[in-house]
Amino acid sequence: MTDSETGGDPILFYFDFSSPFAYLAANKINDVAKLYGREVDWRPTLLGAVFKLNGNKPLMDQPLKGEYARRDLARCARLMGLPMEMPESFPFLSVAAARAVWWLKGKDEALAQTVALALFNAAFQEAKAINSAEAVLEIAAENGVDPEDLKAALNDPDVKEKLKTEVDASIAAGVCGAPFFIVDGEPFWGADRIDHLEHWLSTGGW
Repeated sequence: MTDSETGGDPILFYFDFSSPFAYLAANKINDVAKLYGREVDWRPTLLGAVFKLNGNKPLMDQPLKGEYARRDLARCARLMGLPMEMPESFPFLSVAAARAVWWLKGKDEALAQTVALALFNAAFQEAKAINSAEAVLEIAAENGVDPEDLKAALNDPDVKEKLKTEVDASIAAGVCGAPFFIVDGEPFWGADRIDHLEHWLSTGGW
């Protein structure tokens, strides 16, 4: 079923800007959702909080698994037709980027998604550092966001608390990595599960 009138609840898309696999997903998920008349709710989180809970560490830093992941990442990017350039500093702090997107979501969901995708592409297509507030402000401004308003927001205690609350909520929802999707209550973890997610949408579940 590929009728754009299918409708249904939004697909929840959880991500950390420091995840290159989430970068791949960010460039695909809206197109998949559109085929089935779904919206996507982009929800930045922080994997550091997950790692503290489960005792894990970033995938690329894990012996054996990290080397495989680098090869797999490059292969996945080629398959999807996406450029891939890893930033020099990796993994990187994504707090400022996450705060910016949560603030924007409260004002304009479409703009929040535009800025989020621009941040991902800057990091993993152009190998730019996006870990600082200054970098986030620059990229957001290039996409129509008032940099002074955003600068104030990044230091707003309410925005800081919003991110903390949403990180806690993501963990409560079962988010164990990034990218992570929830469709009609069904969780899917990983960019390589988007095909499964699409099959779920096309069949109504299995």
